[in-house]
Amino acid sequence: MVILITGVSSGFGKAMALRLAKDGHKVYGTVRREVEPLEGVTYLMTDVRDDAGIAAAFAQMMEAEGRLDVFINNAGMGIGGPLEFNPVEDVQMQMDVNFMGMVKWLKHVIPVMRRQGEGKILCVSSIGGLMGLPYQGAYSASKFAIEGWCEALRLELRGTGVKVVVIEPGDFSTGFTATRKSVCPADVAEAYPSYERSLKGIEKDETSGLKPEVLAAKISSIIRKKNPAYNYVVASFLQKLSVFAKWLLPKRVFAWILSLYYNL
Repeated sequence: MVILITGVSSGFGKAMALRLAKDGHKVYGTVRREVEPLEGVTYLMTDVRDDAGIAAAFAQMMEAEGRLDVFINNAGMGIGGPLEFNPVEDVQMQMDVNFMGMVKWLKHVIPVMRRQGEGKILCVSSIGGLMGLPYQGAYSASKFAIEGWCEALRLELRGTGVKVVVIEPGDFSTGFTATRKSVCPADVAEAYPSYERSLKGIEKDETSGLKPEVLAAKISSIIRKKNPAYNYVVASFLQKLSVFAKWLLPKRVFAWILSLYYNL
């Protein structure tokens, strides 16, 4: 299969590219900078915020292959901190990278797959796209947007042969923690005294989380399925349980549980 993955320089994307190339697929991956090449991966230099760059990269891949079997929207970033203190420009960047980047790529991907009469679109969301996470609200909002877009897209592509799948990882040990952009004005501690202890807990969960190879193996399995599920939660048992609890419990009760978990 011909597979295109956005954001393969590190973390999930790198692990997925390596695994799928070893599986024997023809893998294309986007990067924003020069990286140590992985065997079997063809790199496309572009940024998810660059419309012209996306168009050129997609055209390059299509000229070489003539088709696309699987598109994996993976590129993303995160900002943290109390929403009150998130600069508007940072929130805009969060949405531009995590959500609009996906939208821009799909403008090229969907027509090709629809004409082919087959293809799989896998979009990486998060369990943070299923529940609003404190001090990660902008990140959650960008993932909620992915969930809503894909839910509608799945219905619109019904009967075309194109499958839309959302992947919802929990905490994983990747470079995401170190690269998260966090606000730290002097008055945050006074206004939100729980922020520092909550952030320590968040970072501990992430750094001790699952390895990205676990997600890569799951992706490898999903793309082989003729009729994959609408979504896959890839997380620890406790985090999977939290997703189930979100839909089962009254909202006030679930909010109380989250407040305890995040030391609010």
